Amino acid sequence: MNILILGSGGREHAFAWKLAKSKQLENLYIAPGNAGTAQCGTNVNISATDFNAIKNLVWEKGIDMVLVGPEDPLVLGIHDYFLKDDVLKEIPVIGPKMDGAQLEGSKNFSKQFMFRHGVPTAKYKSFTKQNIAEASAFMDTLTPPYVLKADGLAAGKGVLILDDSREAKRELENMILNAKFGSAGNTVVIEEFLKGIELSVFVLTDGKSYKILPPAKDYKRIGVGDKGLNTGGMGAVSPVPFADEAFIKKVEEKIVKPTINGLLKDGIDYRGFIFIGLMNCDGEPSVIEYNCRMGDPETEVVIPRIESDLLDLLQGVAAQTLHEKQFSVINDTAATVVLVSGGYPEDYEKYKEVTGLEHNGDSHIFHSGTILKDDKVLTNGGRVFAVTSFGKTILEAVTKSFKTAECISYEKKYYRTDIGKDLINWK
Repeated sequence: MNILILGSGGREHAFAWKLAKSKQLENLYIAPGNAGTAQCGTNVNISATDFNAIKNLVWEKGIDMVLVGPEDPLVLGIHDYFLKDDVLKEIPVIGPKMDGAQLEGSKNFSKQFMFRHGVPTAKYKSFTKQNIAEASAFMDTLTPPYVLKADGLAAGKGVLILDDSREAKRELENMILNAKFGSAGNTVVIEEFLKGIELSVFVLTDGKSYKILPPAKDYKRIGVGDKGLNTGGMGAVSPVPFADEAFIKKVEEKIVKPTINGLLKDGIDYRGFIFIGLMNCDGEPSVIEYNCRMGDPETEVVIPRIESDLLDLLQGVAAQTLHEKQFSVINDTAATVVLVSGGYPEDYEKYKEVTGLEHNGDSHIFHSGTILKDDKVLTNGGRVFAVTSFGKTILEAVTKSFKTAECISYEKKYYRTDIGKDLINWK
């Protein structure tokens, strides 16, 4: 099969690395890809949201399946674009159509979906310019901290968690009236703060049946000890010691099944990945958010743990025969440490030469923000690499990743040195 992956991050490199192992694969293309995906297939310099150029590429290369990595092309309707085109309509797209992608594309839509189908989540209300005056009274019914979420996509930066009610009310005005997050903040969801410990659960579905992939915990803050600004993710661990078999069974019964059944009831033909951001609140799961794709850097620990042929699973999604496919995972722990550019998640410099990649030891080095120029690997993003290692324990896995991370060199390299530390002695 000829496969096209859309995207350019660590998630897409992990997909490419895994698909390259499939005996069913003939040719693999990644658009636009990065220096790491070039090791697994052929990069094509096309944006993941340039649908016309993607169409031409699919036709030219005889693509048999498209795997969509990031959320933007899904929310913009690439799956719908294929279905409406006579040339493309028979080519499977792994990722939901626009209606299903609204689970991520609109926080208000996803909260309404959860309440409609009995999926446990925090209580909330949505506000726009028209009813912003009511927001103050609603906040007064909540116990701090206050959670404000821009309704639309805001590149992972549209969520504010604030302890002071006056500051929260000022930020609400900044979001709605002053366009702090652009049009994404035209509607703002205010919800109660859930206390507990966070984790991510991933589901692969063909619209009828599903497979629950290994859970993971990621680390979003830039600083050691979960301090500082939110980022796209500084590391991840899988499996998660506080998400045992009994807890995941609760997740399946209370969240996964109602979500899949809810999509069916709403007439949404959803084929692809569902990221479920959860809070473990004293042993009970509650949904923080949905994403319409795999997370990053969680993909870099989840995908390596899957023993089964990923391409075979994706064929099951396309043909709605996922229930017939074999699925197994490696029991060992995977831990990834993300290396970022100095200054990230705020201003940072690009195009710094990278050395030391040959010293990978027992680790997988997934490229997140890199490019190739004159046979040299250069940085090309805030998050540059995700270094993933296996171990019998979390300590063994993260120790290997830290060792490899230390060998990689570029100007102003930074990574958190406490990934997984909170879980090592978990009881």
